[in-house]
Amino acid sequence: MGDLNVPQREAEALKAIDTDMLRDLIDQCIREGQSSAVRTLRLDACGPYVASRLRQFESELSALQKAKSAKKRAEAEYDVRRAGGNLTDAVHQMKDRVATEERERQLFYVDDHVIPPSTFSGRLTVRISYQWRASVADSWTFGSIVFSHHVVSHPHYLQPVPARKPSAAKLERDRQEDLYRQWDYLKALGLQSIRDHFRQGGCAAGIPQTFQAKVDSHTQGLNNFSAQF
Repeated sequence: MGDLNVPQREAEALKAIDTDMLRDLIDQCIREGQSSAVRTLRLDACGPYVASRLRQFESELSALQKAKSAKKRAEAEYDVRRAGGNLTDAVHQMKDRVATEERERQLFYVDDHVIPPSTFSGRLTVRISYQWRASVADSWTFGSIVFSHHVVSHPHYLQPVPARKPSAAKLERDRQEDLYRQWDYLKALGLQSIRDHFRQGGCAAGIPQTFQAKVDSHTQGLNNFSAQF
């Protein structure tokens, strides 16, 4: 799954949901004490954000059923109604995001399906492709940009000294995992930078072919502004 765009299957599931019906079904679930009614909407197919809110609603619904005293039931009912509201809000937010992406896709699209390399070195690179046009009557302009970052390793003074010296294989494995995390962060920063450039009215000509990430002055690592060209 990509990091920038709602996957097509999730987008279609979200568009199929009637939010007025969702509210009614949430009320029905609270009356009946079970979540089978709301499950008919296939909310678990709407992506991890909505699915997490669904699980929270079901958890609070279960707690309501287990509450015995009047005070506990009142508290549990408040919690389950709040969780139901959060679930409805999550669906609204994601439906709005899908609608925004569909409007933007008429003029630009940033491809967030970027495959990582099999191994990493201290110099990280991420190539991100995009397409853009000034109006729906124009032809698409296709392009790409390569973000790069040189990783500066720092000793971890606060970590406890292991009782046994790690093997070379374990050290390399840990290094590769750390480099992957930094590569993934660089990718996310690059994707957001290109999307924001287009959202702010920028054109394809304003995107360089290569960009050296700007490092934090204190840590010499990446921060939220590193990929802003």
